[in-house]
Amino acid sequence: MDKKTLDRIYHQYNRREFVHPDPLEFLYHYADLKDIEIVGLIASSLAYGKVDQILKKTSVILDIMGSCPSSFLENASHDFLLEAFSGFAHRFATGEHMAGLLTGAKRVISKHGSLWGCFIKGMADSDETILPGLTFFANQLAQDKKRSPAHLIPLPQRKSACKRLNLFLRWMVRKDEVDPGGWDGALQSKLIVPVDTHMHKIGIRMGFTNRKQADMKTAMEITQGFKKIVPLDPVRYDFSMTRFGIRDDLDPDAYGFG
Repeated sequence: MDKKTLDRIYHQYNRREFVHPDPLEFLYHYADLKDIEIVGLIASSLAYGKVDQILKKTSVILDIMGSCPSSFLENASHDFLLEAFSGFAHRFATGEHMAGLLTGAKRVISKHGSLWGCFIKGMADSDETILPGLTFFANQLAQDKKRSPAHLIPLPQRKSACKRLNLFLRWMVRKDEVDPGGWDGALQSKLIVPVDTHMHKIGIRMGFTNRKQADMKTAMEITQGFKKIVPLDPVRYDFSMTRFGIRDDLDPDAYGFG
């Protein structure tokens, strides 16, 4: 698949009308960056399993937090969060895990001023990818072992592809018709492709990787493949190409990656 075909897919499907069903849509409901990054962290952390359940369970959390998630979190203790999310479940995630995630986010915001402030502290100008910042950010969120977010925050040092965290970073760093952006800092060229089963298959078919395991090494190989095509924006095609794995009304065979 050449750049011309990739650009055709991008221009055809990288539109708001093709977002639903996707947890990204929740970010559009907020104007304040402090709310957007918290909502993005929650929505991306729950982005596994069937998409209808992802949307349903994310809605449950956000409905509890109300119209201003940043204020809700600022005024919430860990015990309060445990009570607020008691009974919550999304596949392997429990209310306790969600309380741990948000307690970690609150601690990070208090220490660094924002989730962005924490992430960028882990980055150096010389870093070729966002992996150092991602590692620092994830470990800061999961620092309190007694109030752990568990699998909601994967740790890069365990070789995970960290698909959901890389998805979160795509949302927050890139800005176009679908990705809202807000995190400045010239990081777009350093993003890592969020690799799930669908993107893994695409990476193999495009010759970017031959690895069978969708881990961080595979994600880096696929990212390098796209970087040869678009050096300044290796994640450019992620949204449009993954529409074929999310929406039933699109035909992946028409582009050779069904």
